[in-house]
Amino acid sequence: MSDEHDAPELRRLGLEPADLDGHTIDELTDYLDADRTPANPSIDGSAGCQLALDALVRLRSLTGQLIAADAAEEQEVDDSWVDRILSGIVLDARSGRRVPIASEVGGADLGITEGAVRGLVRAAEGSVPGVLVGRCRLDGDAEQPGAPIRIDIDASVPYGEPIPNLVERLRAEVADRLRRHTELNVVGIDITVRDIQDVASWEEGAGR
Repeated sequence: MSDEHDAPELRRLGLEPADLDGHTIDELTDYLDADRTPANPSIDGSAGCQLALDALVRLRSLTGQLIAADAAEEQEVDDSWVDRILSGIVLDARSGRRVPIASEVGGADLGITEGAVRGLVRAAEGSVPGVLVGRCRLDGDAEQPGAPIRIDIDASVPYGEPIPNLVERLRAEVADRLRRHTELNVVGIDITVRDIQDVASWEEGAGR
């Protein structure tokens, strides 16, 4: 579990220790390394930890290529883009605001957390190979039914493919997921490409 020494680093990323139910990104990484064995009920029962774990798994699918290319090329890998993605992951784990969901059952009070919505957005990257979603923000009054909401996304894309095509594919996937799983009135999805990763050259270098 985390202690007060972990708090400054978490807060630098916009988190409080309670956002991951007292755990840290390092602990979650170690848990993945151990194949989630033995089972840790405190992690498995935490919605924030599960969002972070899912995002870490997707991030590893690409960073493994970086490590292989680094060994083949004997070049120093720039970790700054990984840091930006990790910052987005821990921000996604915050529960944030409560987003209401309409119900036909009298007296029912339904809703999902803002963190869960960000998790939906981040999962869309799986439909666009090579793309990684960094930070995601919901701009607008998400707690007010029908209020206009803009989704602001930072992304990393692979080198060699037209960026407009990748952005449009990601935008379409995000829009579809939000339409199917939420009742948000999404009036725009703004995607900013922060990094371009030369995945193809890494793969070629790793195979030589």
